[in-house]
Amino acid sequence: MKNTTFLLVSACLLSLSLFAQNKPIKALVGGTLIDGYGSHPIRNSVIIIEGEKIAKIGQVGQIDIPAGAEIISTEGMSVMPGLWDMHVHLMLNGHSNYEHWDKKYPKLFGPVIMPSSAKQLLLAGVTSARDLGAPLEESIQVRDRINRGEIDGPTIYVSGPFIQKKPYPGTELFRWGVEGPEDARAKVRKLAKAGVDCIKMIDHDQMTDAEMLAVVDEAHRNKLKVVAHSHRPEEIRRGMKAGVDCFEHTGLASAPEYPQDILALIKERTAQMSLGPLYWTPTIEGLYNYTYNRDNREKLDDPSWKVGLPDSIIADIRESIMYPDRLSYFQLTPMRQPTLARKFQQLKESGVVLLIGTDSGIPMKFHSQSTWNELDVWVNHLGVDPMYAIRAATYWPALACGVADKVGTVTEGKYADIIAVKGDVLRYIALLQDVDLVIKHGKRYK
Repeated sequence: MKNTTFLLVSACLLSLSLFAQNKPIKALVGGTLIDGYGSHPIRNSVIIIEGEKIAKIGQVGQIDIPAGAEIISTEGMSVMPGLWDMHVHLMLNGHSNYEHWDKKYPKLFGPVIMPSSAKQLLLAGVTSARDLGAPLEESIQVRDRINRGEIDGPTIYVSGPFIQKKPYPGTELFRWGVEGPEDARAKVRKLAKAGVDCIKMIDHDQMTDAEMLAVVDEAHRNKLKVVAHSHRPEEIRRGMKAGVDCFEHTGLASAPEYPQDILALIKERTAQMSLGPLYWTPTIEGLYNYTYNRDNREKLDDPSWKVGLPDSIIADIRESIMYPDRLSYFQLTPMRQPTLARKFQQLKESGVVLLIGTDSGIPMKFHSQSTWNELDVWVNHLGVDPMYAIRAATYWPALACGVADKVGTVTEGKYADIIAVKGDVLRYIALLQDVDLVIKHGKRYK
């Protein structure tokens, strides 16, 4: 009888807990609100959420809390828009051998690996992300399943397959080659018809001018922005001339800085206000933190990156990164790392709008850790103002993706994508490594 009573009470408490989390009205009360616009934080804030959206914002004692609302105390916490990560790879999860991964796991990308990556991002406080380079069908499927509420994850903006001159052997599923300008246009139209959110180019310095211009022009005709790698000088030069909207990575290997002619092209473009901002996602932290992670390996065994993955895949990933110092992927990195601060500063001074993105999923870079690490490197190692960094992970990505009227700031009428962390995140940005509260579209996930 006692066991039966205990089970009934437990069931009732669980039901009440679930009911509370699904109440249509929530009130976040008491925290310091960083709304994403860059002005002074709002102390003792109150945020009223009705359904999926933010209804009212005010301060304790100045705003009425609706009767029956679920009250969530944010006392002593920093409250802010959900983070964006503008460069993730959901089909990857830290494995060091791409050739092995691309051969063994494609059938699991859609049902297992990409959903796992998405859930890890969401639990880390990332409520929106741009997934750059993955099989088309799986990209659309995972994005739409998240939007329908079938699986947990950030709102995903997908590019589908890379567009390049010629795919690397064995990667044809998620890298599409082009043969002439008409073929380039046809590939972009196919992606647009399938419903991608942007176009991703790589190795475009190997395309003909006509092919590259066709990719960008056809994307813009279909109201899609073009995201392009910037590993090599010619990728940047030709991308700038073609009208690429956002460049990825700091690139240029171990060269100490960007050439002056490239900086001149960037400054000429950023001076043209009528064209809007030129965006750049430097993806610093994977390179910057490599030597630390190589020599301090505890983070490589953090359980957060294993969420949603079967034991067999976890074991495969762990084995592949057992000897971080031996990975060919990173052998040049110790020479590249000292150049990053200079290149980052050159980009910042040239007038581009820098965005938080991580290349999450590459060897030793996990979706559960990368975004806060990028913010930490910007602020604590590169001297970026914390508010600037937070806006690069909230306001600006939403604008770059054309959805600033829906998300990116804590504003009445926008979706309630909100996170909170104990303490002052403007003083201690690394607090974001352990986000306490995650709300996406009004639903509490953490």
